[in-house]
Amino acid sequence: MTVDPFSDVLTLTNAEAVVTGGFTAGGPWAIHFPAREKIKFFAVVKGSCWVSLDGGPEPIFFETGDVGLLSIPRNFVVASEPGVAPVGAMELFTGAGRNLATIGDGSEFAYIGGHVLLDPIRGKLFADSRAASPHALVFRWLLDRLIEERDAGQPGAQLASAQLTQLLFIQILRSHLDTASLMPAGWLKALGDPRIAPALRLMHGDPARAWHLEELARSCAMSRTSFAVHFRSVAGIAPLTYLTEWRMHLAERALREERTPVAVVAQSLGYASDSAFSNAFKRLKGVSPTAYRLALSDADFHADETP
Repeated sequence: MTVDPFSDVLTLTNAEAVVTGGFTAGGPWAIHFPAREKIKFFAVVKGSCWVSLDGGPEPIFFETGDVGLLSIPRNFVVASEPGVAPVGAMELFTGAGRNLATIGDGSEFAYIGGHVLLDPIRGKLFADSRAASPHALVFRWLLDRLIEERDAGQPGAQLASAQLTQLLFIQILRSHLDTASLMPAGWLKALGDPRIAPALRLMHGDPARAWHLEELARSCAMSRTSFAVHFRSVAGIAPLTYLTEWRMHLAERALREERTPVAVVAQSLGYASDSAFSNAFKRLKGVSPTAYRLALSDADFHADETP
């Protein structure tokens, strides 16, 4: 099976998208949404609107089928047109019920929003991307299916909606990969760069191997120097540093979710000794693997004691 680094990162972060609410509107309207410490996404199901980001440039125009993604906590306003005085989202949704609202007669516009749940430790992998990225045909199909599931009340609707929302999130990220050249250096930009894709597949396919820079450069049909420079320009770090960080993310998962001895974890990630692994882990994570596992066990113990 072909190695897919993008799927690896999604799996590692335990990324799960959840639709949390929506609204319909008619006439002039505007809603202010507060910043949240979560990746936020929203989609225009019907009509069009303007989205203004706090501290951002001019308002962005969204049409039916367009989807926006915010992974940095920012206030934003969604409006029928610029200049309309906004109402607070919390006030609107508190007054209307749990997660649905209607403004005016609700005949001209429909919107759904949600957020992405991430592993609290490894979710930082996606903290460097934001955009409004229309892949209109695919987004529109997914949004239509989501609305059908919400309104039809068929058996299995909750599970079907969850799966469709997950597909929507993946499609949003794919649309970001299409514009990787516009992103700041980081994980997501690296995953969207075709020139280093062969090297990423090698490192993700066999992270325990002692990869050499020459091998990785050769897989990308680049010279050693050109590869190193280009990799750093898109990933923000050197190729072998990327490999080390990926190993440490895998180590975190093993220490957090498994009872595998530290020595076995070290060996599985290509370290010849426990001390070499422990030094690498402590250099990046600030604590030794043993201390990291003990801290997690202690946190779980106290969580179980909570009434």
